[in-house]
Amino acid sequence: MPMPPSNREANVLRFSVFEADLAAGELRKNGVRIRLQEQPFQVLTALLQNAGQVVTRDELRERIWPADTFVDFDHSLNTAVNKIRESLGDSASSPRFLETLARRGYRFIAPVENAGAAAAISAPAHTQENDPATAPAAEVALHPELHVPVPRRGLVRALFALIQAMYLIFYVSALAHLRDADRVASSFLPGWRALFIVGAVLVTGAVGIPLRLYLLSAVAFDFRKLGATFGRLFPFVLALGQLWAIAPFLLLPQIGVGLAFAATAALLYVPFSERTLVRMAYRLER
Repeated sequence: MPMPPSNREANVLRFSVFEADLAAGELRKNGVRIRLQEQPFQVLTALLQNAGQVVTRDELRERIWPADTFVDFDHSLNTAVNKIRESLGDSASSPRFLETLARRGYRFIAPVENAGAAAAISAPAHTQENDPATAPAAEVALHPELHVPVPRRGLVRALFALIQAMYLIFYVSALAHLRDADRVASSFLPGWRALFIVGAVLVTGAVGIPLRLYLLSAVAFDFRKLGATFGRLFPFVLALGQLWAIAPFLLLPQIGVGLAFAATAALLYVPFSERTLVRMAYRLER
């Protein structure tokens, strides 16, 4: 007899574009079945059912490899984890789903939803949202470096891309209206000081355009080593960001002193926001 729809859905765990049908033992991506052998699927099931929590290697051994099974456990588990990552398109160095904790075990870090309950059981698993007193803070799945709830990676990448697009617009617009920048700078900084401002706009704009195009393309194509690369580029990104934070003062006649100060204050913080977004989406393996 077919299983009632509600019971079938209760055995389906969804995360990102994937879903794991525990009853059928199937992993699907956008509804298309992905081939995954029995033992890797059992390991994935154990991790999904404990999303946001560390599942130790000993716990996996007791659950999947009985005591009377004579196998090379370490090799079998490592093989199973590699097959899971291959099926999910995940990476050990920049994990989106399966995080390795050296000498301890593994943790599933992406949000997981129980289709039957239509409620998130992700990290935190089994959180009692209606009763904050009974929902310990330890249950919340936190980013291991930043100690904030694990965000949706697509949203983080989109925000980072928007920042790069914003700076590109700044650079191109300033270079296209260089004479206007010269006129505004000359109105309150006569002589060589105004020429220095115009030269700074010209040089930093010309340097900034290829830098922002690189970062935009890297996040668009999900370059997995962007975290390490951005760390090396950050001093240059910070310097450019701080210099261009004074750009609103070039619009002083149009926007006034108050708004120019407010815009500058916001722009001063943007490079640090970029670094945080990169760390959220591209964590480095320790």
